[in-house]
Amino acid sequence: MKKSPSYQRAREQAESFFKKRSWKPFAFQRKAWDAYAAGKSGLVHAPTGTGKTYAVWMPPLLEWMSEREGKPAHQRAPGLRVLWLTPLRALVADTTRALEELSEWLELPWTIESRTGDTSGSVKAKQRKRYPSCLVTTPESLSLLLSYPDTRSAFSDLRAVIVDEWHELLSSKRGTQTELCLARLRRWNPRLKTWGLSATLGNLETALSALCGEEGTGILINGDLKKKFVVQTVLPKDMEKFPWAGHLGGRLVEEVAKRIERAGTTLVFTNVRSQTEYWYHALLSIRPQWENDLGIHHGSLNRKDRNQVEERLRSGSVKAVVCTSSLDLGVDFSPVEQVIQIGGPKGVARLLQRAGRCGHQPGVTSRVICVPTQAMELIEYAAAREAMEERKIEERKPLRAPLDLLSQHVVTLALGGGFEEREALEEIRSAWSYRKITEKEWKWVLEFVMRGGKTLRAYDQFKRVVQRDGIHLVDSKVIGRFHRMSIGTITSDPAITVKFKTGKTLGTIEESFISRIRPKSNFFFAGKLLRLERVRDLTAIVTKAKTGKGAIPVWGGGKSPLSSELATAVREKIRQAREGLFDGAEMKAIRPTLALQEKSSLLPKPSEFLIERTETKEGTNWFLFPFAGRLANEGLAALVSYRMSKITPMSLSVSFNDYGFHLCSNSNLPIDQKQWGDLLSPEGVLEELLACMNLSEMAKRQFREVARVAGLIFQGYPGAQKSARQVQASGGLFFDVFAKYDPENLLLEQSRREVLERQLELQRIEQKLGEIQTQKVMIRKTNRLTPFAFPLWAESLRTQVSTESWGDRVRKMARELESAG
Repeated sequence: MKKSPSYQRAREQAESFFKKRSWKPFAFQRKAWDAYAAGKSGLVHAPTGTGKTYAVWMPPLLEWMSEREGKPAHQRAPGLRVLWLTPLRALVADTTRALEELSEWLELPWTIESRTGDTSGSVKAKQRKRYPSCLVTTPESLSLLLSYPDTRSAFSDLRAVIVDEWHELLSSKRGTQTELCLARLRRWNPRLKTWGLSATLGNLETALSALCGEEGTGILINGDLKKKFVVQTVLPKDMEKFPWAGHLGGRLVEEVAKRIERAGTTLVFTNVRSQTEYWYHALLSIRPQWENDLGIHHGSLNRKDRNQVEERLRSGSVKAVVCTSSLDLGVDFSPVEQVIQIGGPKGVARLLQRAGRCGHQPGVTSRVICVPTQAMELIEYAAAREAMEERKIEERKPLRAPLDLLSQHVVTLALGGGFEEREALEEIRSAWSYRKITEKEWKWVLEFVMRGGKTLRAYDQFKRVVQRDGIHLVDSKVIGRFHRMSIGTITSDPAITVKFKTGKTLGTIEESFISRIRPKSNFFFAGKLLRLERVRDLTAIVTKAKTGKGAIPVWGGGKSPLSSELATAVREKIRQAREGLFDGAEMKAIRPTLALQEKSSLLPKPSEFLIERTETKEGTNWFLFPFAGRLANEGLAALVSYRMSKITPMSLSVSFNDYGFHLCSNSNLPIDQKQWGDLLSPEGVLEELLACMNLSEMAKRQFREVARVAGLIFQGYPGAQKSARQVQASGGLFFDVFAKYDPENLLLEQSRREVLERQLELQRIEQKLGEIQTQKVMIRKTNRLTPFAFPLWAESLRTQVSTESWGDRVRKMARELESAG
């Protein structure tokens, strides 16, 4: 496209911003500027810290500067021109500052403001009277804005929507919610430009299509700058040959502390919140002088405290922060010199993302130090490094037409000025996730929001949408108010607020955890040893405990499974070890463990499927190693144990981890090669999983989330939320009613599908069973537990003995096996 002279002059002025900082625009940035100027939408994919923000923020400013040239100086800020969507509220303040920097340098009269759930009511009201030139917000806040009839006129001059961290949203309901919002905005303005930013993603073409609404309408700009990532591993001095989960990490606390001492500011990442609490206290116990220099950050802590930690990171006034994925995403903490990863990364993208938290500038190497919590994680680190170098990153797939979210969105459309049925269906089908929605599904959603479906038509509160003269509307102020308070897809169970007697709030923990803590007993939370005084009205009143032990909170759904891409890379490393190749410090360190595994049993090639049989005092043990990740291995364990019990009735205990699963029985049942082939057959998987995994109860739990998103359950007013028990009872009642009187209800079907896809990874189970059919089944009868089997055996003991005696018993068995090996 030939650019106008006014645009060229604006571009020269903007590029001086780079020259002033001794920077030079990257080719991918220039390409994005040109594509935007040509009226295109697109996705910019480039490593963290390479200037993606400037690639998409500069063009809307250039566009306005070009339009204004030759006109009188424009002192008043223009109306809304750009919507900037971000997945996390934590990113909003940083993003707003970064956007303001360029606008102010160019001396533009633009106003840049944020709007989230934390924004005060007075600021929101002021914004709705006159929106800023650029609004930084979240998908939930955008959905809420679409529920107001005057939003269309307020957005009349909107030129671009920019979606930050698109890879983080893509495969979630929040991503699908974003797709629906974009479909509405494009319906209002077909010339609207949509741009996304992504750093770690394997399926870029699909991500681009989901962002733009259909294939072939956007441009993919891949800023492959070959950013350098260095992965180092803290190696234990004494490597045990029989690894077990969590044992090794505690021995490396001193080494982690020394690494922190040698750097300016460090982010210490863990995989779950309970591990964050553990490591924070472990570090303080050996470095008590760090009390004012060590921070803790995870999603259950008070927002004000998290903000303070983030400010200290920006200023470099904190030595280290122990955190979870709450600090994974795009915030630029320039003072961070070092990233430490505790435990296995579980995915290539996650390790890339976390490594990118340091060296967050173009051309600077990002380094991550990995700390294993069990010896097998050394293989994960070696495999992840190789996959990172080869850019083998996990795919994230958009969801397929979740009807709970569509029901919510349809009410939003009706509330935001109304809709005509056929036009709305056309608009919704322009959202990628709903492009194949059937007429039956659409009619069902309309029936559900207008009359509550087959079973709820007698209750007025479920008649949320009415039709007048062909237009679907919400005519009840009460329904409108309740709906606006319920917009969104984040549906964590109501939690217990933890407060000091003085009134200061520390954060929230799950009701199930606090119910196990007796008054006057201690527990760790928010980096403090606390004493529980009483629980009242969903609030735990606490005081600071002086000394003593305490329980560490556990949050549900914390563990991420080993990704398919990383599992494949781990298998490759094991194959290399079998051939005597031990590249890298990690593989050399774990060589004695793998040598013992090969001597005792087998190091399986990717073309082999290993099964070990071992007799212990607990009974006959079978250990199977699909390397399918913990969720799929849990499903496989349930499936195989169910099939075994059909051969001969028996009781089986089950355990599983990312690498395999363990079945133990008192029955000395001989199983030959052919029988194993039948037990691992891909035939009839879905039906048998439905029969053996109490799917009904799992679906009932999942239905609570579906029901809340769909608007069946109102969680209460701000500050007066219903308890988890109340929400559970409401969700369970709806589930039972639908199951009895409306078994074809599509929300029931969706909750079952979500259990199979998200909690059991059905697709991965079927894929793995199909793969096993092409592998050679290798059955090894072993005299004692092998290094591969030991962590599974140790895990199986957890449910049988107390935590303390569990540790003693596992240590004793490890010593016996070490001496025998």
